[in-house]
Formats: sequence, structure tokens, C-alpha cells
Amino acid sequence: MVADRIRSMTGWHWLTLFGGIFAAWIVLFLMAVPAEMRAMSAVYGADFWESLCTITPDAAGFLRVLLMWVVMSAAMMAPTALPAFATYEDLSQQFETARFGVLVSGYLVIWIGFSVMAAAVQMGLFQAGLIGALGESRSALLSAGLLWIAGMYQFSALKEACLSKCRMPMSFFLQHFEEGPWRNGLRLGLTCLGCCWALMLLAFVGGVMNIAFMGLATVIMIFEKLPEIGRWVTKPLGVVLLLASLWIGFGAI
Repeated sequence: MVADRIRSMTGWHWLTLFGGIFAAWIVLFLMAVPAEMRAMSAVYGADFWESLCTITPDAAGFLRVLLMWVVMSAAMMAPTALPAFATYEDLSQQFETARFGVLVSGYLVIWIGFSVMAAAVQMGLFQAGLIGALGESRSALLSAGLLWIAGMYQFSALKEACLSKCRMPMSFFLQHFEEGPWRNGLRLGLTCLGCCWALMLLAFVGGVMNIAFMGLATVIMIFEKLPEIGRWVTKPLGVVLLLASLWIGFGAI
């Protein structure tokens, strides 16, 4: 069974697997976005990107930005949720009330909700001139602030509580199994969001449409959820983010 094979993988197996995935994302980025395309904003100007890149103050513009966030969230969260999905898939073979599709639907509702909020934030920041048309920060203070929030959150009790549940999906599901697959899916989505929301918002620092940033952030979030590796990632990453915040913040003064 696929679920058995997934659970039999050790931390270093996951490290090798997703390291290869990240390397593939980097290759795709270099192939798909040549240097001249990355420089388009400077060549064509802000008006060109404002009309082309969907960050417009109308319903159609919001829907396009929302679709981008939904796709990005799916690409980044699906690999991190794989161990939990595998665990529940195994439970669905033993209990008739465990419906895998319903669980995933509940999970997706949470991330679609997050995507709605993130799209609204992106449009607001763009209209305020704080980010560019590709979603990258144009304000050193904004970058420093987001890095500081993400860094401090790495040391929070809420982050640790959410990570502890993600690292032990079997215990998580057994604790809440009687609530049913829909509420289990919502709860899993909220737990995953609690782990990752601050790192996801760093897309406004690295660039929302930056595939390389998406790959790096995905690998980091996967490592955090691995029982054998995660404890060596979370707090050191927080230190790095706080130092980066101070570096950028003092550089802006």
C-alpha cells in the first residue's frame, strides 16, 4: 500500500526526496523565466504590469490574483500534508466513516480561505506602492517587518503546538476521529495554516510569482514537519529570519 511506503520513509529519505524536488523547481525556474523576462518590469514600466499582471482594483483582477494564490498554496501545501493524508488514507481502509475525499475537501476550504485573504492583502499592498507587480516588496521596512513577524512566530507556543500535531498525524486523527472527516479536514487545514501562514507571507519579500522562493519555502515547511529533523529547523530558522530582519531594517535607516 502507498500509505505504508510513505510512513516507512525516514527523515533522511524525505530530505533526499524533496531536495531533488527543489532542485527540479530551480531548473524549471531557470528554464521558464529567462533574465530578460525578469527585467520586464523595468523595461515596460509599472503601467504595463498594472494592466497585464492582474493586480487591478476590479473583481476580475481580484479573481486572477486569487487563482494565483490558490495554485501556489496547493503547490506548496500538498507535499507538506502528504504524511497526514497517507495516515488518514490508511484509516479509511479500516473505518467506513473515514472518507478521504471529504477530509481533503475540508482541508482545501481552509487554504482557499487563506488565499482569499492573501489576495486581498496583495492587492492592497500593490495599490499602496509597497510591492511590485510581481508581488515583490519595494519597501525595506515592509520586508523587515514581515521577516520579524515570521522570525518571532518560529518561537511561539502556537507554532510549536501546530507542528507537534503535524508531526504525529496518527495521534491527531485518533484524538479527533469522532468529529467526522469534514471537521477533521477543517481541523487539519487550520493546524497546517498555523504552521505555515507566516512563512507563506514571506512571498511578499521573495516575490509572489518567484518559483525559486516557492520551492525553498516548501522544502523548509516540509522539513519542519518531519519528526526527526523539524526540531533542528524551526528555531534556527527563526534566528536567521530575525537577523535578516535586523539587517534589512538597519540598512533602510
